[in-house]
Amino acid sequence: MSTMRRIDLVGFAAGAIAAHPMRSALTSLGVVIGVAAVVMMTSIGLGAQQRVTKAIGGLGSNILIVRPGAARAPGQGFVFQAAGSGQSLNDGDAAAIAAQVEDVAAVAPSVTGGAQMAADGTNWNSRIEGVTPDYLVARDISIAQGRMFDDREARQGKKVIVLGKTVADNLFPDVDPLGRRVRVGTVPFEVIGVLTARGQSGMGQDQDDVTLGPLQAVRSRVVGRRVKGDNVQAIYVKASSGDTIDRVQEDVTNLLRDRHKVRNGGEDDFQVQNSASILEAMQASTQTFTVLLAAVAAVSLVVGGVGIMNIMLVAVTERTREIGLRMAVGARRSEVLYQFALEAVTLSVVGGLVGLIIGVLGALLMAKLGDWPIAIAGWAAPISLGFSVIVGLVFGAYPSWQASRLDPIEALRRE
Repeated sequence: MSTMRRIDLVGFAAGAIAAHPMRSALTSLGVVIGVAAVVMMTSIGLGAQQRVTKAIGGLGSNILIVRPGAARAPGQGFVFQAAGSGQSLNDGDAAAIAAQVEDVAAVAPSVTGGAQMAADGTNWNSRIEGVTPDYLVARDISIAQGRMFDDREARQGKKVIVLGKTVADNLFPDVDPLGRRVRVGTVPFEVIGVLTARGQSGMGQDQDDVTLGPLQAVRSRVVGRRVKGDNVQAIYVKASSGDTIDRVQEDVTNLLRDRHKVRNGGEDDFQVQNSASILEAMQASTQTFTVLLAAVAAVSLVVGGVGIMNIMLVAVTERTREIGLRMAVGARRSEVLYQFALEAVTLSVVGGLVGLIIGVLGALLMAKLGDWPIAIAGWAAPISLGFSVIVGLVFGAYPSWQASRLDPIEALRRE
C-alpha cells in the first residue's frame, strides 16, 4: 500500500468519524469511563499504600511492639486487641529485655488511657500514656519546649507531664504551658515540656493529641482500674539497627517465653510484632486491594470495547454501498480492512485520552476532598493508551473483516 493510499485511508477514517460526532462520542464513552475508572481506582489503592507506610513509620524505626495476650485473632492479620485486654506483661519483663537482650537501643513499657484534662478554665479530652524516659528514643519523638521527665521522677511517680502540641494549644491557647497545672481527671499534674509536632498519622489520627506522664504515676492515679499492679499494656523495643531487628525479635520472644514459663509447643501469652513485618503484611493487603479495584474498573473497558464493535457493525451495514463502490473502482480488501480498523482504533484511543485526563483530574479531586495522598501511577498513561489500542484492534477486528469480505456486486445492489 503506497504512502498516498495510507494518507487517503486515514482521511477516509477521520471523515467517517467526523460525519457522526454524537455517535462517535457515545461509542468512545465506554472506553472513557473504563480508563478513567482504572486511573482513579489505582490512585485510591496507591494512596492507601502510602497511608499504611506513613502510619507504620509513625511507630518509629527499627521497633518491636510487645503486647500482652493474643494480639491478633486467627485469620485477621495484624489486629491489635484493646489496650488492657491482657495482663501478661509487667515492669520486670521490660527490665529483663533491657538487661539481657543485645543490640537494644531502648526499651519503653507503657500504659494508655483516656482522660478529661482541665487547666485555667479550659478543658480537653485526650489520650494519656504512662511511659519511661526511653519512650522518646524508642518512638523517635523529640521535645520542642521544656524537658522530658528523668529516671528519678519516673521511679518516684512524680506528677509531671509532657503535652502534645494539640493538647498544649487547646489547654493553653495564649500562654506558655511550662510550669502550669493541669488536672488529669481529678489528679493535678505539672507541665514540664511540650512535644515536637508530628501531624496526622497515615490513618488520619492526630499524633499530637497525646500527653506523656511517668509510668508509675499514670498507672496508679489515672488508669489504675484498667491495669493491675505492675502490669503494662505494651513494651516498645528499639533495635540498634535494621540489620539486628530480626535477631532482637527472636531473643525477646525466647526471653519472654522463659520468663512466662511457656512450654515447648505452647501458645505464647504475648505477641512480639516487628514494624517492618506489619508494614509488609499491610502493604501486601493494600496491593491486593489495588489490583482488585483495577480489575473491577477494567470491566468497563471490555464493555466499552463491545460498544465499539456494535457501532462498527452498524457502520458496515450503513456503508455497504460505499464499500461496494470503493471496491468496484479498485480498492483492495486489505485497504477496506485497514480503514475500518483505523476507525475503531481511533475511537478507542481518543476515548482513552479523554478518560486518562478525567481519571487524573478525578484522582486529584478525590485527594483534595478526602484528605487522601495524591498517588497517580507513572504507568497510568502508557498502559491506558496501550490498552485502548488493544481494545480498538480486538473489538474492531470482526467488523473490519466483515467489511473487507463484502462482495462488490452484492454491495452495490443494496439500498
